[in-house]
Amino acid sequence: MSTRSILIATLAIAAVGFGAPLHAQETAPAGAAGNTLIQWSIITAGFALAFAAAFGALAQGRSVSAAVEAIARNPSAANDVRGNLILGLVLIESLVIYVLLISLILFFLKPFGG
Repeated sequence: MSTRSILIATLAIAAVGFGAPLHAQETAPAGAAGNTLIQWSIITAGFALAFAAAFGALAQGRSVSAAVEAIARNPSAANDVRGNLILGLVLIESLVIYVLLISLILFFLKPFGG
């Protein structure tokens, strides 16, 4: 069996697996519009937190890598590079913490005062 046919089979199984629950849902009651909004706000907050954590970790890894390379090239500038590295890491991490705060607000409070 070729790699391409395995990939197509895997994608077909994934499509059926993800699509089946959509057709199995019952009709929503009259007041379900608020529940839908709450569910989507939680999903959005989860994805935002995942993206922020992933890209924040990538940015921190790249900045540490660049700082270590800079210190290896010029050891006499280690204190300056270290100070700038810590400042950069703090700013990167603060962005992730802001997304965490907004995600927690969306998780535990009803959106739009509803």
